[in-house]
Parts: sequence; C-alpha cells; structure tokens
Amino acid sequence: MFWSNFRITLYSSATGCEKGGAGPTCSSEARVSFADRVVEGAFRRNRRSPFFPLKYLKEKKMPLVVQKFGGSSVATLDRIRKAAARIIDSKKEDAHLVVVVSAMGDTTDELLSLASRANPDPPKREVDLLLSTGEIVSCALLSMSLNSLGAEAVAFTGLQGGIITDDVHTKARIQKIEAERILEEIHKDRIVVVAGFQGVTQKNIITTLGRGGSDLTAVALAAALKADVCEIYTDVEGVYTADPRIVPEARKLKRIFYDELLEMASSGARVMHLRAVEVAKNYGVRLHIRSSFNEKEGTIVE
Repeated sequence: MFWSNFRITLYSSATGCEKGGAGPTCSSEARVSFADRVVEGAFRRNRRSPFFPLKYLKEKKMPLVVQKFGGSSVATLDRIRKAAARIIDSKKEDAHLVVVVSAMGDTTDELLSLASRANPDPPKREVDLLLSTGEIVSCALLSMSLNSLGAEAVAFTGLQGGIITDDVHTKARIQKIEAERILEEIHKDRIVVVAGFQGVTQKNIITTLGRGGSDLTAVALAAALKADVCEIYTDVEGVYTADPRIVPEARKLKRIFYDELLEMASSGARVMHLRAVEVAKNYGVRLHIRSSFNEKEGTIVE
C-alpha cells in the first residue's frame, strides 16, 4: 500500500524505529514528522544562508495556503486568467500561497493519443516525460498571468519543487519533498506555482503520479509546509451526497470527516485522489473542496 511505503521512507531513520511488514514501529518520541524532516533537511543543506526555513515556518505570522486548480479550472487561457485573479484575491488576504496546477483540459488524453500514434506500446519512461509537459505548460501560463496582474510569482516543475518519487513510471509514489527552494520563494513573499502530477527519481528521471496525481502533489506539499489549509478547486461546489450533474436533488455537505471522503474515493466517486485523502488524514491536512467558478464556500474535510 502507498501509505506503508510512505511511512517507511519518512520514519525509518528515526531513533527507535523498526521496520515491519506494514511499516515501522516507533515510539511517539522517536517519530519525526514529514514536515519537520523536510524543513530540517533544508536547514542542514542551507547553513550559510540567512534564510532559516525551520524557524520561519514555526514563527510565521501569515497563514500559508496551498491551492490546487484542476484541469477544468485551467482548460483555456481565459480560465487561467480567472484563476490568476482569484489567486490574487487570496493573496490580498495576507496569505502565503503555493499553487498546484493540473494540465489544461484534456491535454493529458491528447498527449497519450499522440504517444500511441507514435508507438502502440511506448516506453513508460518516455510516456512520463511527455505527459509531464502538460502541467508545465499550465504552470508557466498561470505564473505569467499572475505576473501580468502585478503579483510576484514563480513557476516550478516537479524537479524544481523538490518532489522526489520512486522509479515506478506512470504511477510513481512520493518518497520525500525537498522544499527548500519553495520555502525560499515563500520567504520572499512570492506566489509559488508548482506543476502537479509529476516528480523525479533520485537520479532526476521524470515520473508521473497517475490519474488525479495533482491532488496528491497539493496535499503532500501542504503536509510538508505545514499549511493552514489545502484548497482543492474543481468544477463542483464541494462534496455532495450524489453527483449533482446526475442527481439534481443532491445536497452539498458543509463538513465531512476524512474517513467519509476515503470511503467515497475508494468506492469510485471522483471527488479526490484516494492517496491524497490518505495523506491528508495521516498528516492532519485540512481540506477545503470548492468551486473555481464562484465564491461560495465548499466542503471542509478534517
């Protein structure tokens, strides 16, 4: 399971931890959180810098928000501009922002079609390299749009954002996040736009996280950065009792628990990526699932 592998990576070097079949066994004193490992690692590698990410995160006065915009929210340049305007509004509320984006609209499917036309059985390494370009395009365009509106924004690929995965192509699992470059930009009060769905191996080979992987990128970054909330922007206004596009009388839920969302995701509901919900639950990442097309409150998951 993903979560067992995730915990082994995070905790196996902590004093007093023993690896087991379902993950390591650690005393509460010995465990080191995902976020602490990330920022402490950044501190060790950045001793000569005046920027101290661990101290900064612990003493930050402004809230830190991770926002994720899905493919429908950035499907056209007009929608990207609208997303940029919404991000600017969030920035005006005195928040540090990290924004994760998916590829534009049906870009991933179009790239897969191109790959199959080039080679009916393309190598998965090259498939990952090809698919990663979709998120890079939307990431760059969103950052350009933000800058055109007067914001200071910087775009990062998965590599530049420090998303380190295993080497399983097309369905890689995040092993760690080396977030010091993101933290440095946050410290400069810039909006950091990160390409979702992708990462790199320890050898800097590009990988992708599978369908819905941008959700996982956003939640994992929120956990690593100790974000106050992770906002998931989509084409519906939140989590409903049924698909509102099919069942008109479906009710929007104002608040649900992680386990309820996990049950929905595991039963096939296309609300959020299953592994993203698992990470949110295990690291206490507060989620706000809401529409990118209006200002209404969505569904809080905690």
